[in-house]
Amino acid sequence: MLRCVLVGLTLSATIVVAQAQAVVARQFPADALRGEMVFGQPPEVLLNEKPARMVPASRIRGPNNLLVLSGSLMGTKAKVHYTLDNQGFVKDVWILREDELKKLWPSTREEAQRWSFEPISQTWTKR
Repeated sequence: MLRCVLVGLTLSATIVVAQAQAVVARQFPADALRGEMVFGQPPEVLLNEKPARMVPASRIRGPNNLLVLSGSLMGTKAKVHYTLDNQGFVKDVWILREDELKKLWPSTREEAQRWSFEPISQTWTKR
């Protein structure tokens, strides 16, 4: 009996460690911008205090990188990285963790054009 409990605890600890490692480093595309999003009635959002809409196939990833349904976020505000489609609709959203907020990231396309992006280290530098 004690042996079964120990095996169960070991497996649980392994799963927790694996999950913690899975959320350590997320890869964001170079065209992602940083902003503040207030989630309204889907597909409506406020992006940097301006009305915006999410595309029907948009994806929202929570701080743990798992997909989140937009309806479950109604009324909440979050610092995010986001991408836009060719028509200016919000396509992908990543709700940021504290460690990700500490990194320099452009908030406008103009900043992204003036800065340099290193995709492997996920760092931006001002030129």
